[in-house]
Amino acid sequence: MHPELSQTVVSETSSSLPLQAPPEGQSQQCFRFRRYLRATIAWIRGPNPPINVSFKPIFPLLQEYPSEIFRSVCKQHWHRLLALGSYLFIWLLLFVAVIHHSRFASLVEGEEPGFISCVSSYWSKDNGCGMNGELCRPFDNDTFKFRCPAKCLQAGRLLNPYAIGDQIANYRPLVVGGPANSSTSDYGIYRSDSFICPAAIHAGLISNRYGGCGILSLIGANNNYTSTKRYEVESIGFDATFPSSYTFVRDFRSSSCQDLRWHLFAVSIPFTTIISVISSNAAIPYFSTFVGVFFHVVLASDVPTSKGKYGLISTALSRFLPAIFIAHFFWIYVLSGVHSRAPKVERTILYLGGLWVGALTNITFDVIIPISRLTARDLNQQPGAKTALGIIVVILSFIVIFQVWYLRQSGQLPKMLGLYATMGTSLGLLAAIPGTALRIHHYILSMLLLPGTRILTRPSLLYQGILIGLFINGTARWGFAGIIETYSTLRGDGLYFSDVPTLNTPEVTNENITIGWNATAMPDGVSLLVNDVEMYRGMAEEVGISRVPGEPLYLRVAYLQMTSNGGLNTYDFSHAGVVMANGTWVPPPDGY
Repeated sequence: MHPELSQTVVSETSSSLPLQAPPEGQSQQCFRFRRYLRATIAWIRGPNPPINVSFKPIFPLLQEYPSEIFRSVCKQHWHRLLALGSYLFIWLLLFVAVIHHSRFASLVEGEEPGFISCVSSYWSKDNGCGMNGELCRPFDNDTFKFRCPAKCLQAGRLLNPYAIGDQIANYRPLVVGGPANSSTSDYGIYRSDSFICPAAIHAGLISNRYGGCGILSLIGANNNYTSTKRYEVESIGFDATFPSSYTFVRDFRSSSCQDLRWHLFAVSIPFTTIISVISSNAAIPYFSTFVGVFFHVVLASDVPTSKGKYGLISTALSRFLPAIFIAHFFWIYVLSGVHSRAPKVERTILYLGGLWVGALTNITFDVIIPISRLTARDLNQQPGAKTALGIIVVILSFIVIFQVWYLRQSGQLPKMLGLYATMGTSLGLLAAIPGTALRIHHYILSMLLLPGTRILTRPSLLYQGILIGLFINGTARWGFAGIIETYSTLRGDGLYFSDVPTLNTPEVTNENITIGWNATAMPDGVSLLVNDVEMYRGMAEEVGISRVPGEPLYLRVAYLQMTSNGGLNTYDFSHAGVVMANGTWVPPPDGY
């Protein structure tokens, strides 16, 4: 053979696709594109016939043994129905008994306390209390009986920057002041914008694990809020006058004040496990577990904000009805074919275990994953957020790759790609709506990802459990929030990233200061905060303020703008400029 011809033959036979001459009139590039397209389509279709990717159960006879015992004891169909109904009724009685003592039987000095959230306080952020704090009166001579839930050190954290004088707090409980030292039994004095429940934990009045009841007493102005670390809470110090403070009352009578969410696990987990193991009809454990876990979340483990205990029941029922409707479609189109063939014990361990992990996301994923929101500012500010996000992306990439492989082997990949292409197109169109932002909530994430788990593999059972749990937690705790939201809704009490006025050097006397600002854009005036309380609102370019000799003043200023409905919008406040106790001026750093 000729050497050149031999080299050509070797080169051609080494190609992954057999070389063919393009048809007459068709370019080589077009011919290659069509070949690769056909090869890609053939790969997506998978093997013919499809491969059964279902896993083989471990000790199959042993996994069926509990169900067989149940069927042998309850031989008749009506016997099994009666046993199942009695079992569910006992579960309901125990559940209601624990919930009653945990949520509905609390008394403080013979009266029902007010149920508050972990971020409740007596004072609003920045100028939310109006001029001189008038909207947040009374400042003193008032008491409030309250009840706090458990785990407020985790749920009672700031999620946006919060200024206390010249300090900025974020991603921590807002507690300003407290006892003078860490060993005293005195409850101390707290600034009124402190979150009540974390402050009560810091004071030693209640525990983080079980929550508790207390009586708050408003005591008026104070000018020395000390910083101490007690019971895993480090409070923030503040050395200037604030008009409203509170402390906690000692020696009061209370009953049924503990949050029994931990005790309820002793009811819910065994009951959901047993019914999953013994039931021969896979739909029974699916729907009974969904209902039980939903009400466990909404009434105990991650309770939504509501107006009173009966308002909580109304909220729970209003969210349950659409949730169970959607759960029915999950069962028909995704889960039934998998769960009806899955071995019972492995289904219980993987699916039910994953479901509890997802449903309890406030004590599972929220604790181990330090990401509050997927925004650039949060990822930059929150410690460990970028590393955690990188790890999550890597894990999710491996999960997607393996799920795609299993779907291809089972012949389901073409339909799934069509479904997800439709979903992606729909999300893209929603994201393009002007003036809004796409928001993928817990329940939406579950609805998007569940179809990709419709194969009988052990990982798919685990993923199904986690996703159904996230759906339950999202709908029970937050409801069916919109997939698109306005920017103001997403911002909440966060920053606008707007321009801020520049504070000039003030004229300081022993009892007064005169402070001015350079306002490059002042559409409807400015708001001036002195010691975090609004002291001026208007169009002037300088104002006079009284001061207490020997005490610092913290000054912050922001632009105001009238809204279309006649309200007043406050943009970002500057950092604090400080008039020191000796009258020295410390200008604020740039930004907000």
